[in-house]
Amino acid sequence: MPIPGNKVGNIFVFGALGLTLAALAYPAILGIENTATNSERIIANTRYGPLTEADRDFVVKVRSAGLWEHPLGLMSMERGTTKEMKEAGEHLVVGHAGLDEMCRKIAPELNITLPNQASPQQQQFVATVDSKTGKEFDSTAVNIMRVTHGQIFPTIAKIRATTKNTLVRQLADLANDTVLDHITVLEKTDLVNYDQVNFQQTTPPKLPKDELTPPAPQPGSPVVVLTEPPGLDVNTASPTPTPTVG
Repeated sequence: MPIPGNKVGNIFVFGALGLTLAALAYPAILGIENTATNSERIIANTRYGPLTEADRDFVVKVRSAGLWEHPLGLMSMERGTTKEMKEAGEHLVVGHAGLDEMCRKIAPELNITLPNQASPQQQQFVATVDSKTGKEFDSTAVNIMRVTHGQIFPTIAKIRATTKNTLVRQLADLANDTVLDHITVLEKTDLVNYDQVNFQQTTPPKLPKDELTPPAPQPGSPVVVLTEPPGLDVNTASPTPTPTVG
């Protein structure tokens, strides 16, 4: 069940960050837990190669991830309190606009129906961040997104290594670059609580399937398009590492 905003309160202080992450964190792209078992189950033979259940889930969940992270990116651009936070928002918006464009192009080719809304739990992520202000807004957004990006990173590698479908392979390539870029810019905010984030990446809470599943689109409804504001000049394919102290 989603956590009401009034119960989250101010616990996104670093000393108590683990409690909130434990309540909110889960794999950002659904189907992660089943990837190992269904990666060989072919559901369609296409001219781009066989499409497995894991391939289909990956395309749907890349789309679903954008449906909540893109709004958070726009929010961070407007309400972030530091230059680094606003920059992270720009990268989230541009990165997910690019991934969304590819999802919308390949889905019809593979006969995949894309959702128009994020899952209930993903929508709760957005509501939780939206309820914060100032530095707490920055910290809440950064740590939720750093957990989910860290969880999906190895899953992208798994799909990339196993898929025989060339379109899914191209999406995995782009997703790998984009997620690495997003992890990098989130870390540049200096707000990541690594101990708690690392713990939550490996021990996500068990949540009901209906909380993790994006609702099916209404028949005949237009596909929602994630776009970037004009004038943004952001490269999300080649992240610049955070400088180390020499």
